[in-house]
Amino acid sequence: MGRVLVTGASGFIGSALVAGLRTKRSDVFVVDLAPFPDRSIAGVVGDLRDPDVLAAALAFAPETIFHLAARTSVLQSVRDPQGVYDVNVDVTQRLLEGARKIEVASFVFASSNAVVGETSGAIIDESTPMRPLTPYGATKAAAEMLCSAYTESYGLPTCAVRFTNVYGHGMGAKDTFVVRLMRAAASQRPVTIYGDGLQERDYLHVDDATSALLNAADGHLAGPLTLGTGISTSVLALCRLASTAIGVPIDVVHTDAPAGEMRAVRVDISKARSLGFTPTVPLREGLIRTWGALQSELEPVDPTAGR
Repeated sequence: MGRVLVTGASGFIGSALVAGLRTKRSDVFVVDLAPFPDRSIAGVVGDLRDPDVLAAALAFAPETIFHLAARTSVLQSVRDPQGVYDVNVDVTQRLLEGARKIEVASFVFASSNAVVGETSGAIIDESTPMRPLTPYGATKAAAEMLCSAYTESYGLPTCAVRFTNVYGHGMGAKDTFVVRLMRAAASQRPVTIYGDGLQERDYLHVDDATSALLNAADGHLAGPLTLGTGISTSVLALCRLASTAIGVPIDVVHTDAPAGEMRAVRVDISKARSLGFTPTVPLREGLIRTWGALQSELEPVDPTAGR
């Protein structure tokens, strides 16, 4: 893959991706608000909204760009729509423009199934219309459209990878339901779930997410790529499975669901499979691995914050 730029490299998926790139002996340059843990890897610490930070990243002259830097909190996007736009849309456009000018061979954008919004349980694939429910989903949809425009207008190879719920080692600092679930188990406190808990999600292990990103960067893909396992699990079923897998009882309490909560996320990953992607980590095994990894990663966040 040659010279590779990874934005958001110190984050959950970014750090796993960098590790995967290093095994392939790629020459990696990292950008993030936080310093990358491995100081031997070249990079810059700073906000990509800063023109100097963006210029430093592009001065590396990458052949491939993985753009993972983003604000990912749905609730935060509702509270601060302008802020999430500035980070998720404006930065993406500036990075695409820079990539065009230096003739990058492949631009992979980390998107989300949130771009499609509520589908009433219908299967989601690449042809599903985009009708986001939240500012977060809207910014990801807008960034996808920019990727498409740069491909069609300038011939820049781009691929938007629409992830479902990614979980696994390295996610201890994130405020996601799997982390809250594991934290509740560790503290022997109940975990709060939104609504009746029958809402369904597709849970993708970070190792499989990394493999999908690497596959997407081969330069032959265009447009969106729906990624997950193709198997959806209700929140209540996830709680039961986690409790059984790690051998710790987990009680649940219910709270009202917030606006923008998708009832069911069910994805068809046929396109990804046809391109060589195969999920390898079953949910039970992934939860066991995550439980082991999070023992040293968990940060003190209230497990009753809701889902």
